[in-house]
Amino acid sequence: MNRTLYSLLFYLALPVIALRLLLRSRKAPLYRQRLGERFAWSLPAMRPDGIWVHAVSVGESIAAAPMVRALLERYPDVPVTVTCMTPTGSERIRALFGERVQHCYLPYDVPCAAARFLDRLSPRLAVIMETELWPNYIHQCGQRGVPVVLANARLSARSARGYGRLRGVTQPMLAALDWIAVQTSTEAERFCALGARNEHVSVTGSIKFDLALPPDLPVRAAALRQTWGNRPVWIAASTHAGEDEILLNVHRRVREQSPNALLILVPRHPERFDEVFTLCQRKGFETRRRSREQAVSPDTAVYLGDTMGELLFLYALADLAFVGGSLIERGGHNLLEPAALGKPVLSGPHLFNFLDIAAQLREAGALQDVSNAETLASAVLDLFQDEPRAEKMRQGGLSVLKANQGALERLLTGLDALFKKSF
Repeated sequence: MNRTLYSLLFYLALPVIALRLLLRSRKAPLYRQRLGERFAWSLPAMRPDGIWVHAVSVGESIAAAPMVRALLERYPDVPVTVTCMTPTGSERIRALFGERVQHCYLPYDVPCAAARFLDRLSPRLAVIMETELWPNYIHQCGQRGVPVVLANARLSARSARGYGRLRGVTQPMLAALDWIAVQTSTEAERFCALGARNEHVSVTGSIKFDLALPPDLPVRAAALRQTWGNRPVWIAASTHAGEDEILLNVHRRVREQSPNALLILVPRHPERFDEVFTLCQRKGFETRRRSREQAVSPDTAVYLGDTMGELLFLYALADLAFVGGSLIERGGHNLLEPAALGKPVLSGPHLFNFLDIAAQLREAGALQDVSNAETLASAVLDLFQDEPRAEKMRQGGLSVLKANQGALERLLTGLDALFKKSF
């Protein structure tokens, strides 16, 4: 398949994509809003000649935040535009940056929509977070002389196999990238094998290690935690459908031996908040919702984290953390956020999106792998009771973050050089 055939197939798929948006909007009404932006029909007014950053959803937006803040500080007179593809990503961008950045959904990657978007924005530098690769955008940026950077790039073996099956599209697309700032040497080899130019690929590390915590976070968390009394608390965060029921069964096992244990349950997607609340009630757990500012009482068994932008705060409330997307085949989510807060980290077996980070945490004794409800319940109970081991895991996680910091500065140095060349 070449780019022309890819574009044709994308055009043919647009009615199906529009229908899917409407179907998704039945559960998540925000998908029904701003539809015109997705087709570049009603883009907001935007200042041109700036830096465009694309972060597909919530995780990429959070990862991009330190970089975007640094760009705003280094270039105070240059407009920075941050795009995404999901309503949750859009809400997170607004919460992180407010009016300091320009923002809209990225229109779909068909030639006419990409052209309208780039005509409106006219960027001097394009920065794509992680592995959100769109052939027509990259091609049109090249035609317009806009440098394109793939930042904090990652490429799992599974994704590499998928791109490899579309070599006619993948090879010229990767060859057109001006710089791929990749997280690990293994991923660098995968990009080069697929067609990226060796001289344009650098191992800069993951900017997720350069996580900056709000200075008041521990104080706010300690104040709320004090109102809960002296009880053990664990968190299961970024959970998906198929995991929540398992985790509630784990919590039931935990409470059989630790009756006053509290679970903070944080679904990954907001459209599932009500569904998970209903599930908690159906399972017989006294549940309080963060969004309604409901106080946790001694009878509360589950605290539902049904708000956006508070995950770090919710992690800070817990004694230990399970990171979701890993008991099912979603590839896991960011293990470094709880580690940065000094929490022992637990995860399921499906971590193909974070293999290197998981390996480092595991080697430092900061990560414990579990395979099912029984092993997870055992791990939670063991860590509640074994304070020396929990402390060793906390220190191991902090040491991994400290040893890997610096990726953000390496990335910014490269972006500065490309941006200055664009004038």
